[in-house]
Amino acid sequence: MRIAVPAALALAADPLASLVDTAFVGRLGSMEIAAVGVSIAIFNQVSKVCIYPLVSVTTSFVAEEDAIISKGVEEEKSEDLEKASSADNDMNELPSFSDSERTSCGNAFYLATECVNVSRYGCKRKYIPSVSSALIVGGVLGLLQAIFLICAAKLVLNIMGVKHGSPMLTPALRYLTLRSLGAPAVLLSLAMQGVFRGFKDTKTPLYATVAGDVTNIILDPILMFVFHLGISGAAIAHVFSQYLITTILLCRLVRQVDVVPPSIKALKFSRFLRCGFLLLARVIAVTFCVTLAASLAARDGPIIMAAFQICLQLWLATSLLADGLAVAGQAILASAFARKDYHKAVTATSRVLQLSVVLGIALTVLLGVGMQFGSGIFTKDANVMKIIHRAIPFVAGTQSINSLAFVFDGVNFGASDYTFSAYSMVAVAVVSIPSLIFLSSHLGFMGIWISLTIYMSLRTIASTWRMGAARGPWSFLRR
Repeated sequence: MRIAVPAALALAADPLASLVDTAFVGRLGSMEIAAVGVSIAIFNQVSKVCIYPLVSVTTSFVAEEDAIISKGVEEEKSEDLEKASSADNDMNELPSFSDSERTSCGNAFYLATECVNVSRYGCKRKYIPSVSSALIVGGVLGLLQAIFLICAAKLVLNIMGVKHGSPMLTPALRYLTLRSLGAPAVLLSLAMQGVFRGFKDTKTPLYATVAGDVTNIILDPILMFVFHLGISGAAIAHVFSQYLITTILLCRLVRQVDVVPPSIKALKFSRFLRCGFLLLARVIAVTFCVTLAASLAARDGPIIMAAFQICLQLWLATSLLADGLAVAGQAILASAFARKDYHKAVTATSRVLQLSVVLGIALTVLLGVGMQFGSGIFTKDANVMKIIHRAIPFVAGTQSINSLAFVFDGVNFGASDYTFSAYSMVAVAVVSIPSLIFLSSHLGFMGIWISLTIYMSLRTIASTWRMGAARGPWSFLRR
């Protein structure tokens, strides 16, 4: 819980700040909130393609490498100091891994010699390869994302259903272009959050995120209404807050670890990218379903899109609280599997799954009541509010399913089960995408939410089967 609670608060802070953005933009009118909704859906889709693999592998790899380094230091202080030191210097790897395991992306086996030596001689900072790799990859991907979105904003909006002549086009284009300037900061900050989570330190990312989001909330009304910048002010406030978060995290990180690699070879990019590409396939399948849902809602006009945007933000903001448990489970499991402590792995997995069910039930009650009486916070349009109320059974009722799905993701990543995570999610998308298209065309707005419920249910079922069948990294359960 010491890991999960700050992680949950940090993860919830950004969607909650987006909810505040939505509330402020909603004062400008339904057209503006619909335009911002489409732009956010595009930005999130492109960002998650980069962010999710980057953060997920960083958390697991840092946790594994930190555990191995700590284990090496402990062994060197034991009575078998000479033997342990010789093994470290000659092999620079854990001797318990087989040759087949060394070719997989799931195991931390190669570590720079500098890691153990730095710890042995008592230096305050240590070098961990995945930290430097994450920062480099995050910075490069952030720049590429910003260039892509700025240059192709109109094309992407057109694909999303905002055609030439649509009243949403101009405000959506303005918001998306400005917000894209913050892409490098977004990816760098989230890469560093993955690093701190690997160290089981979720308080530092929480403090940085809260500082940035509070700044965003303060700047929103000032830029939007005092300086009359409208939705451009909302985008500028968000960009400024992201660079503030990045600056805070970087200052803290360089005090804790050495981020400059001793050589290019020490970065171990191959394993990092191999696992990242597996998760890239997974995240494309995950986010495509949600982005397709937003696109289908946008084609039905600004009223439907405005209602969908508010419901989606509530759905994601509350569901992401479960990611706090997922982060805790992932960090603990990655360390446990690196040390081959299977008893700890089973205990941690059982606990996070139990807590996810409790959290899901609490969120269902909270959302069911909150959406019924509090939808007026986000819009004063009676037509939009009426549509929001129709979605309450789905937005609130799926919280237990969502919580389990998110927590299972953390469990799978902690066990380095990336291959199954990728393939199973592609299979889920193959079923969910046709259901979205078919049900939305026949049932409209309600059909979209029925399809999203099917999508989350299939995610949960796939992970439940994997563990229940004791396959992959869970094969030890048969013994």
